[in-house]
Amino acid sequence: MHTTLLKSALLAVFITAFFSTAPLAQEANFEAAERFTGDKMEKLIGNTSVWPRWIEDTNNFWYTYENDEGKNWYFVNAERPSQRLLFDQEEMASQLAETFERPFNAKDLDLKDFEYNTDKERFTFHVDSIQFTYNLNGNNLIKGDSLEKEEREPWATYSPDSTWIAFAKNHNLYLIRSDDEDSTEIQLTDDGERWFSYQADEGDTTSNKRLRTNANFFDDESKLYITRTDDRKVNELWVINSLGKRPELETYKYSMPGEEEIGISQVEVFDIASRERVIMDTDKWEDQELRANYGDHQTGDYKSTPSDKLYIYRENRTSDKVDILIGDTETGETEVLLSETSKPYFNWSFQELAIINDGEEYIWWSERTGWGQLYRYDSEGNLKNRITSGNFVVGDIVKIDTAANTIYFEGYGRDGDHPYYEHLYSVRFDGSNFKHLTPENADHSISESDKDNYFVDNYSRVNMPTKTVLRDRNGKVILTLQEVDMSKAEAIGWKAPEEFRIKAADGATDLYGVMWKPFDFDSTRSYPIISYVYPGPQTEPFPTSFSLQGYTGRNQALAQLGFVVVAFGNRGGSPVRSRYYHTYGYGDLRDYPLADNKYGIEQLASRHSFIDQSRVGIYGHSGGGFMSTAALLTYPDFYDVAVSSAGNHDNNVYNHWWSETHNGVKETRKTVKEMNEDSVEVEKEEITFDGPIESNADLAGNLKGHLLLVHGNIDNNVHPANTLRLADALIKAGKRFDMMILPGRRHGFGPYQPYFERQKWYYFSQHLLGDYRSNVDMNLPED
Repeated sequence: MHTTLLKSALLAVFITAFFSTAPLAQEANFEAAERFTGDKMEKLIGNTSVWPRWIEDTNNFWYTYENDEGKNWYFVNAERPSQRLLFDQEEMASQLAETFERPFNAKDLDLKDFEYNTDKERFTFHVDSIQFTYNLNGNNLIKGDSLEKEEREPWATYSPDSTWIAFAKNHNLYLIRSDDEDSTEIQLTDDGERWFSYQADEGDTTSNKRLRTNANFFDDESKLYITRTDDRKVNELWVINSLGKRPELETYKYSMPGEEEIGISQVEVFDIASRERVIMDTDKWEDQELRANYGDHQTGDYKSTPSDKLYIYRENRTSDKVDILIGDTETGETEVLLSETSKPYFNWSFQELAIINDGEEYIWWSERTGWGQLYRYDSEGNLKNRITSGNFVVGDIVKIDTAANTIYFEGYGRDGDHPYYEHLYSVRFDGSNFKHLTPENADHSISESDKDNYFVDNYSRVNMPTKTVLRDRNGKVILTLQEVDMSKAEAIGWKAPEEFRIKAADGATDLYGVMWKPFDFDSTRSYPIISYVYPGPQTEPFPTSFSLQGYTGRNQALAQLGFVVVAFGNRGGSPVRSRYYHTYGYGDLRDYPLADNKYGIEQLASRHSFIDQSRVGIYGHSGGGFMSTAALLTYPDFYDVAVSSAGNHDNNVYNHWWSETHNGVKETRKTVKEMNEDSVEVEKEEITFDGPIESNADLAGNLKGHLLLVHGNIDNNVHPANTLRLADALIKAGKRFDMMILPGRRHGFGPYQPYFERQKWYYFSQHLLGDYRSNVDMNLPED
């Protein structure tokens, strides 16, 4: 009797001790996650920024803005400055109701393709495929024709004055006069074929059908130009769309790292009057890349005004050598204006050439000092002076005032605040009169006027709602346009995310990030942490400006389940910092961001007692899908759960340019002997490229935690083979994992995104909170 009681007591003690150390199940707050999705927050608050439509050759613009007062159209005169409603919306709703014999909501008018003609004080739009014109003088609504004819013409590329229309047919280039679309077609080429085509979409093989072309007109309408790529020898790739009446095979060309055959481009110019074609002389490097651009000389791309010359960008396959060519469009001859080498590769995010006064001078962006800066060259390509300097990065050129010899440009990290905040600056061509035009400690998004130097500035931080202002050329705020009001969101419990700064794994480099908490956050509790990741190098995963949508909205909703969600950068992640920082991952494409992410989570857990480092999740899309799985497999005792969507898990089957640029490719030259056409043995230099990349499949045997792999089955960017190869390796290693294939989805999941988001909620809730409820409704938003 006593022995039995003793055994029972000891068993009770053992059970109590066991369950006191095991993580207790916690119910995820799905209701809160649904309440605070990005879509629902946007419906509650409305727009969070202003998108101005500047009216050509004026300092005026119009914009739409939606908030709790409804959707309104505004007209702004920057010169006065002043803002007013563009039209009487009640009157508009009344006239539309009379026309369609049904009611219209004046606070939510759905006016498609809205265009304002300031000269005639009228605007056009369509409703239900019916075109309307509205005259502001007299508030008169005029019903026009059905848009069916226009909707049948997506193939048309108009010349600047709409004299000509260019199009492709049977892979060749054609012209017709725009004033008579039934006139005789002018065939400019007869050598176009599939995979070496003048069509914008080479996959469309419809015979004798007008299709859109990639050709562009010069401003004077005397010529066209096109960069045509020969993909005929490039290997094919396929996806199968299973959702049609019959499963349909989609074939496309896709070159992979190290492959011998990649697309070879040539630049062609066509004289409209003579119908003659000139192929520009651009040959230099094996497997080079070409880009020919043309247009307004003040916007900063490779452009010029007259049609007798064309600026061409040429880059070698290893992406570390660049030439800017000036081509004679009459003869096809080219000469090198500028050349530069930048190892390990060029920062293509900000590569820019501004052409001043049709080639009297040039402004070129370069990282030659390790920081992106602007340089001034004369007409012959000789350096005149350095325009900007310092340990900060010049971003895109916003505008160039040639009369004042002044450049307006974006800049990052110059003035002591967050190095990822975008600011607007101005400077003269000679480097003098440098001005900071947006002094507020915030991220600034700029839109410039069409005529003079006025700027619409949306500025915000993740924890500071957007304020939209109009600035003059000196940065002075001359009109406040809108301010986001979050009081309704705050009334139901919304709280802003928090910015933070930590160190990289080297203990020295600063990393920046954002943290989202549950809105019912209790600092005495312990929360699992989930890291949203994207390794770069073109961007990092954390926001810098105020938003309710995108991954801000998704991370906010995910946190409400009962998680602390973070997103922060890593060395190699962003092009807005130094060349050292953004090229850190070169040659180590799989592993370079992982140590920084792990060390960052460890720092946050040591800093905040409410973060439970024993329960760590990680997720990401595309490169983030690649990184999240790599982290789970590299540190299997640290990360517990990963959700990896559309991941390029094996970059050896991703596109050659991105993979070779950012991981490196080895160029090998050797002399070989072969017989020429006269049966004489000759020596020839053979150039090959090799760029093997470590894949996640190599780490499959390390899996300990829970892994959900997701991919769209017709993803023609990151092919589904990336995920299926990893799945094959996991199966061979005897590992348990989960996989979801989204039918009919490409690299972006589109209308299936809400379904995927909720599956992600459930997966993390199960494996980090222990909430295995199977009766939770999936409350998908209505279409």
